[in-house]
Amino acid sequence: MSSWHVYILECADGTLYTGITTDLERRLSEHNEGRLGARYTRARRPVRLVYSVSYANRSEASIAEAQIKKLSRRKKQALIAD
Repeated sequence: MSSWHVYILECADGTLYTGITTDLERRLSEHNEGRLGARYTRARRPVRLVYSVSYANRSEASIAEAQIKKLSRRKKQALIAD
């Protein structure tokens, strides 16, 4: 059984993008190359991984992703710094 990862990317323009995946390495590559990355990150390349945490299932990861997306930029930066 694969684990799910919630991640935060820092885009070239300094903005933050949050997502979930089962394969961080593949997803980061998709965000930086080709057309499989999110539309948001395609216009803000390159992106770099600044935070990730693993969860046992998609449900837990989706809940955590939603919570992170609701945070202010300052709180996201504090999460990244920890």
